[in-house]
Formats: sequence, structure tokens, C-alpha cells
Amino acid sequence: MSLWAARGLAPHGGLSRLGGMGHTCDDSQHAGQTGVAGSADTGLILASASPRRAALLAAAGIRFEVKPSSVGEVHHADWPGGALVEWNAGLKAAEVGTRFPGRLVLGADTLVFEGGVPLGKPGDMDEAAAMLRRLSGRTHEVMTGIAIARGGILVSAHAVTRVSFRPLDGGLIREYHGKVDPLDKAGAYGIQEHGGMIVSRVEGPLDNVVGLPVALVSRFLEAVVALP
Repeated sequence: MSLWAARGLAPHGGLSRLGGMGHTCDDSQHAGQTGVAGSADTGLILASASPRRAALLAAAGIRFEVKPSSVGEVHHADWPGGALVEWNAGLKAAEVGTRFPGRLVLGADTLVFEGGVPLGKPGDMDEAAAMLRRLSGRTHEVMTGIAIARGGILVSAHAVTRVSFRPLDGGLIREYHGKVDPLDKAGAYGIQEHGGMIVSRVEGPLDNVVGLPVALVSRFLEAVVALP
């Protein structure tokens, strides 16, 4: 059961939560092309400006258009990680859904959790370096929440991947951040960009760490499309 159903709340004024489908997934395989592709009036909207999420959807053969959400994210350290990323994803999907009634809208939120503490995008390079020092030589979790809205329906789920870092000294952190811009990435790193410099092991779906667990998205899109 997702946070939306558990709390009986609507993420945004125009939508209500129906039929809880919250789910945790560790599926590492893309589902391929799904049955949600359609006309411009009924097709999928991605409520995110992330080029990485767009690339993952496109690679899976899912047609969509991009309409980023303008809502702010919450980062409550006392919330369970899965509930937090689902909540943020729901906020985004619901806000865009109110602008495009009847359309399928996909929201997503990715956070890194170390010791139960959520790490979002760093505010500057000093904070980015501090994040990598915190993750150095440890195993952390990456969670991506997804939420799909259509009309009065909003369903949500999340995926979890465990990522282990190599021991990182100051020189390696500076070298890595010289190659990769950390300021638009949760946890100040992108596994798809020179990840081998800092990552030693990945347990779970890799695309979840990049920003979107596509197999989970595909299953939930098909389920929502099938609803009356």
C-alpha cells in the first residue's frame, strides 16, 4: 500500500487517491514497448525535465511528451524512504495532471539514502564533495518513486537499488567531479557517468539509480490504462 492510500490524502487539490497499488520492485529488466502509446490527446506525459528519465523511456519504446512539474519536493528525514519518494512523485504527477485532465502523467523522484538520511541534489560543489565523502567505502540505497495520474486516479510505487562505493579520497572526489557535474544529481553522482571510478557494486536495477525503473513504470502504466 502506498503512502497516498495509507494517508487517504490527495497530492494536489484536483486529484483524489483511488485503488492503492503501492509496490516495491527490484526488477532489473526493461519491459520493452508498452501499450500506452497513443495520440497527443491520450499519450503519456513525463512530469520531469530530467534528460536521463526521458532517455530511459525512449529506449524502452514508450512514446511521451515532456511537461515538467513546478512543485517543490519534500525531504523529511523522519519519513520512510519509499514513502518519501512516492510522495514527491505523486506531487509532480498530480500537479501536471490538473493541467492536462484525462492524460496519463508520470511523475518520478530519486533520492539517495545513507544511514536512513535522504541525500538530494547538492546545493554547491562543497556540499557535493561532502556527500561523496559520506558515501565513501559504504553501501547506500537509491530509491526512485513513481506515480501515475489519470483523471481521478493516482497510483504509486518505488524501486530500491543498493550501491556500494569504493573508498574515496579527496583527490579522487575532485577528479570525479571534474568529469561529472554533480549539482543535478541526487547524492552528487551519476552512475551512468564514469561510475566505475567510484562504484564497486550494484545490487538491483541499474536504471533505478539513473532515475527511472522502467520495468516497474511499464507494468503500472499498463495497469492504469486497463482501468475502466
